[in-house]
Amino acid sequence: MEPAETLASKGWMTDPATRAVMGALTAGGQTVRFVGGCVRDSILGRPIYDIDIATADEPHTVVTLLESAGLKAVPTGIDHGTITAVADGKPFEVTTLRHDVETYGRHAKVAFTDDWVADAARRDFTLNALYCDPDGTVYDPTGGLGDLRAGRVRFVGDAATRITEDYLRILRFFRIHGYFGRGDPDADALAACAAHADQLETLSAERIAGELLRLLEAPDPAMVMGLMNEAGVLGQVLPEAKNLKRLAGLTKLDGVDPDPVRRLAAVVTGDAGVMEALARRLRLSKDHMRRLVALATLPPVSPDGKPVVLRRALYSVGREKFQDDVWLCWAEDPTSTDPGWLRVLNFPDTWDVPDLPVTGKDALGAGIEKGPAVGEALAVVEAWWITEDFQPDRAACLQKLSEGAAS
Repeated sequence: MEPAETLASKGWMTDPATRAVMGALTAGGQTVRFVGGCVRDSILGRPIYDIDIATADEPHTVVTLLESAGLKAVPTGIDHGTITAVADGKPFEVTTLRHDVETYGRHAKVAFTDDWVADAARRDFTLNALYCDPDGTVYDPTGGLGDLRAGRVRFVGDAATRITEDYLRILRFFRIHGYFGRGDPDADALAACAAHADQLETLSAERIAGELLRLLEAPDPAMVMGLMNEAGVLGQVLPEAKNLKRLAGLTKLDGVDPDPVRRLAAVVTGDAGVMEALARRLRLSKDHMRRLVALATLPPVSPDGKPVVLRRALYSVGREKFQDDVWLCWAEDPTSTDPGWLRVLNFPDTWDVPDLPVTGKDALGAGIEKGPAVGEALAVVEAWWITEDFQPDRAACLQKLSEGAAS
C-alpha cells in the first residue's frame, strides 16, 4: 500500500498503554498498524473509544509477543484471528490480516494473509478500511478518505457481495450513515440493502438489537429510520416503529444525552403488550423490558403540572421513569418554549422522595395478623399518606395503622 497522508499525533496513539501494546507487537520488526474506527474518527477529530490493530502475525504469535512483554492476551475471537490485548486495564483488539474463504450470510471462514490490500478488500465500508502506522502515516487502499470527508458511506467493492457475506451489514450501513453520512445515501448501497432486506430474518435477535440500539444513539435516527422504511428494511426488524415524528422530536430535545431505550419507546407505537413482545423478540434485558413496558403505561404529564401531582407521579414510578415520561410527552411538541417543561423535567432535583414512615414490623406491633393482612394494612396507610401529600409523620402513620387494626 502507498501512503495517502499523515495523521497528526493523537493522545491515544502516544498513551503508555498503546505504546506498550505496539511495542510488544513490533518486537521483531513487524509492521503493525491501527485500523478502522480509531483511524476514521481521528481524521474527523472525533473521540476515540476503541483501538483496533492489524498485524500479519498469526494469533498464536500475537499471544506469544504480548505475553513475552508481560501483557495479557485474551483469545476473544481467535478463530477469526482476533486477540484482545490488555495493557493498564485497557483493551486493544489485535486482528491478523485475513481474507474470506467462504461466507454464510452471518459469518465467514477466513484464511490468514500478509496482504494488506486483501485485508482491506474484505472490510465493509471504505471509510472503515483505513490504516495508520504508529507514526501517523495513513494508508487508504479503497478510497475511504474521499468518502469519509464527503460524508459518503460506500461499501468496499460490490455492495451486494459485501452484504451477502454478512447480512448484518444492511443495518450497519444505515447506522454508519447515521453517524457519518451527509446528504443522500449511496445509491448502489441503498439498492443492495433493499434487495436483500428479507435476509435479515436469518440473523440472531441479539445482533439486530445491538445495531438498532446503537443506531438510536445517532444524531438523527428518525431520518435514518425513514430511509430504512423506504428501503423495506425497517419493517423487517422493527415493524412497530410507527412514530418517527415523535422520535424526531425527542432527538431535538435530548441530543446531548441520547438514551437508546427511551428513543425506542418514542418510536414504537403500542401498549404494554406490544412493548413486552418487542423486548422478548429482540431479547432485550429484563431491565430494558420493564422500562419499555412502564413507558407504555405512564400517564401523560404537562408543563403546567402542579407540584402535588408531580410528587405523586415521582413517588409512584421513580426518577428515571418520571423523567422518561416528561421527555416523551415533551417530544410530542418539541418546539414548545414553555419553561414549564424544564421545571417538570428537573422536578426530581427539588424533592427527595420519602419512604413510608411505617413498616411491616410496625403493622405487627399494631396487632395486625401476620400474612397478607400486613401488606393490605400498609397499602391503606400508604394511600392515605399519598393523598395527604406525604405530610403525615411517623406518629400520624402509626395512629392510622392502629385505627386500621382496630376496625
